[in-house]
Amino acid sequence: MAGQTDAERELAVLLVQALNLEDRAPESIDPEAPLFGDHAAGWGLDSIDALEIALAVQQKYGVELKADSEDTKRAFASLRTLSAYVDAQRSSAVH
Repeated sequence: MAGQTDAERELAVLLVQALNLEDRAPESIDPEAPLFGDHAAGWGLDSIDALEIALAVQQKYGVELKADSEDTKRAFASLRTLSAYVDAQRSSAVH
């Protein structure tokens, strides 16, 4: 398992809370594991979970995740890609 960055750990905590995944320790989550689908090492999330994640990310970070965006679809690949996307969107909003 790859180690988490501070930003990934913060996002993992947000996702665990938003999705009520009490059985998951945010710091033990592989940041490269797939968020969606039936992958053994992944989260196994579905489209309802994606809506919950999008809402939580928008509330905490002010970053909008649009369902019809290809960038959003790529961002939802893993915790690492989602964290990078959120960081990039926050950085571009500052400039």
